[in-house]
Amino acid sequence: QGQNSSMPLLSMHSRQISWTPLLLLGYLFYLLLGAMVFQLLEKQAETHFRDQFQLEKLKFLQNYTCLDRQALEQFVQVLMEAWEKGVNPEGNSTNPSNWDFSNSFFFAGTVVTTIGYGNLSPSTVAGQIFCVFYALFGVPLNLAFLNQLGKGLNAHLLTLERWVQKPGRAQVQLAIFLTTGTLLFLVFPPLVFSYVEGWSYGEGFYFTFITLSTIGFGDYVVGTNPNKHYIPVYRSLTAIWIVFGLAWLALVFNVGADLMERYLQLKWHKSDLSLAEGSTTKLEDEPEQPRIHIPS
Repeated sequence: QGQNSSMPLLSMHSRQISWTPLLLLGYLFYLLLGAMVFQLLEKQAETHFRDQFQLEKLKFLQNYTCLDRQALEQFVQVLMEAWEKGVNPEGNSTNPSNWDFSNSFFFAGTVVTTIGYGNLSPSTVAGQIFCVFYALFGVPLNLAFLNQLGKGLNAHLLTLERWVQKPGRAQVQLAIFLTTGTLLFLVFPPLVFSYVEGWSYGEGFYFTFITLSTIGFGDYVVGTNPNKHYIPVYRSLTAIWIVFGLAWLALVFNVGADLMERYLQLKWHKSDLSLAEGSTTKLEDEPEQPRIHIPS
């Protein structure tokens, strides 16, 4: 009978450990779902833009008969190389430098925070080597700084365990923390970017979240429009906003990941308990079988 009662406990322990493969399957499913949705939303638009671009090239050749297709393709290649090296093809040589102090400060911030927009990168061998070692020491330094900054932001919040176990005041503090951070780092900045950059609010919000989450596609970057005149400290102030926004959003992500992990473990634990209770009830309902005593 002692062995029978210990069997559900062993089964429950093994099932508690086995929830990790389930999380892995859920993670892979989430990636597959994202791939299908992005393909559904973007592939047709990409085909449309590609056809439109080819049509524009044909119109250009028809209007300028002195050019042939090969010359046009070479010119397009020159434009692409200029863009890859951080030179905006729009405007002229009087465009502000990408490597003045303000822009360089902004680039250094994107390196240590691992945002890496991709619209600007060092082109010299010395700059590339320095970037490698700068990131090698800068990324851990940035993580340590964000960790301390996150602790400072979290100084007036109770720990997650106490929030879960003793709801009440901590829930109010957490709500204030999330609301204030959302306004400062996600709601108000797009208004500023919309005004300065000429983006829509949706584009500004998209840039804000993609930046603070360190995804950094590089399709939207502040201070890169050659037709606009920015104040010298604009990108430096943006870099400072990014640092504090990173600390806040990283803390939110950590809380969300912790809650999700606890939820999965709790759901799995409840299913184990119900299974164990069902096994125990079944054992109690079965009539006790006659036991045969075998002398030693």
